Amino acid sequence: MAATIKDIRRETGLALATISKYLNGGNVKKENREKIEEAIKKLDYHPNEMARSLVTKKTRTIAFVINDIASQFSGILLRHAGELLRKEGYSMMICDSGHDKSREAENIRFCIEKQVDGILLLPVSMDNGFLEPAVRANVPVVLLDREMKEQRFDSVTIDNQNAAERAVNQLIRCGHRRIAVIHSLEYTGAERFLGYKRALEKAGIPFVREYEIAGKLHSTGLGYEGMRYLTALPERPTAVFMTNYEIGLGVVMALNEDGLRCPEDVSLIGFDELILTLVMRPRMAVVIQPMEEICQEAVRLVLKRIREGNAAVPQRLTLYAPLEEGESVAWYREEIGS
Repeated sequence: MAATIKDIRRETGLALATISKYLNGGNVKKENREKIEEAIKKLDYHPNEMARSLVTKKTRTIAFVINDIASQFSGILLRHAGELLRKEGYSMMICDSGHDKSREAENIRFCIEKQVDGILLLPVSMDNGFLEPAVRANVPVVLLDREMKEQRFDSVTIDNQNAAERAVNQLIRCGHRRIAVIHSLEYTGAERFLGYKRALEKAGIPFVREYEIAGKLHSTGLGYEGMRYLTALPERPTAVFMTNYEIGLGVVMALNEDGLRCPEDVSLIGFDELILTLVMRPRMAVVIQPMEEICQEAVRLVLKRIREGNAAVPQRLTLYAPLEEGESVAWYREEIGS
């Protein structure tokens, strides 16, 4: 038979109220805490989470609603968040929206029905109306990687425009003027495209429409088809800025298929230090998103809101994303008369 709280009382001689307070996260005297923890270990006691949630009105569960669970970027965020929450005594429920706004709204309603204590959200929609069920239920929401049009929730992001501008500046410093970009039209892709254009403008380099490849979503297919188009141009670009990991993977596939070399035939800078950038030779120049730090801050914020209540003014944390220069960018000098 499983041990109960009464068994802990007999083992420790402490009052049920003291033991219950400890089990529900309250502060008790150090000597009492040590007695209770020793008894829990000895008796192999496991609390009845359902019964405890009825008393505390808390399930100690955080939902992570992901826009695309198949993405390696999403998978790494899930791993970091799950480990951080586990250390805090919380479990994590995962919901995949599959880049579908209606499914995302369904996921939020499902999370509220399951009475989660908080929600971490990698959103599809940029309009926050679908989060009204969470607002009404007073369930805190923290956005990761992107923000809404109207800032009503805590968020943890990087400065995408600044990171992209620094990446393109590296290409410009190395003499490149024919610089292409492959990006999505969704939030992060659009922001990184603006950083690309800002770098060209500051350097006095005209924006060439043919060098912009845009698609609805970041994808390997977008990178592959985009690179095939760019290499077929009469005056192909000497460098390509890839705004996402999946795009970078597609670009490398296209280059390999066409027998083109990096950086001898084309210089590359990408986003996200994932598997491709670690195994590719020469080593890829890449903007590194601090994924573990993003999760640390997001988990800290959602637990803070659970414990202290939602704030009138949401916090907006913008983290720095460093550029790893790598070996995929060659120095380039335009030949006179070319």
